[in-house]
Amino acid sequence: MEELDLLKKAWQKKAHSFDQVTEVEIYKMLHKKSSSIVKWIFYISLIELSLGFILSIAMSYTKYDTQNIEYFKKWGIYEYYIVCTVFIYIVVIYFIYKFYLMYKKISVVDSTKQLLSTIINTRKVVKYYVIFNLCSFAFIFITIMSFGLYHGYIDEMIKKGIENPVIPTKFIIISIVIIILATIVLTFLFWLFYRLLYGILLKRLHQNYKELKKIDI
Repeated sequence: MEELDLLKKAWQKKAHSFDQVTEVEIYKMLHKKSSSIVKWIFYISLIELSLGFILSIAMSYTKYDTQNIEYFKKWGIYEYYIVCTVFIYIVVIYFIYKFYLMYKKISVVDSTKQLLSTIINTRKVVKYYVIFNLCSFAFIFITIMSFGLYHGYIDEMIKKGIENPVIPTKFIIISIVIIILATIVLTFLFWLFYRLLYGILLKRLHQNYKELKKIDI
């Protein structure tokens, strides 16, 4: 923001006639910076999706993934897992498309009010995108952990020769506590990752918003 600060200082020192010219220059600079930030948000989300897709393909060739699929089929949730995965990809692609539209829109806006509105909408879309990803992870993690602990206990009891085993209340309570704590910790770590990934860009976008508000007053 050094160039912007220099322009603002010059703006305050010059006459009113020069103020109008400088105001336009400041708007152009903020417009350019905001457009660049939204472009990077679009690029990062696209890279994130691509890496996730590549990782999924790479994992599909491992024994770990094969075992997981066998477990999911055994537990009767494989079809639901596929549906959830497809749904998540569709929603993520939709968000990326929204980021692209925001970038295209912010590149052609020609007024301070339009730019302010686009910045606000962009920040909202990014926040919804992060919330969706965190909620999706938490839901899938809780579901898999719940089925894993349940069937793991049942299988272990059957191996010991116990027919029609009943899960004790103590085991259920401990399992719930473990799942909740693990979900909170992992979701928080993912939140920190998104905070680092998009937080800096959103902070800069918010700074541009505040500077634009000063011009718009």
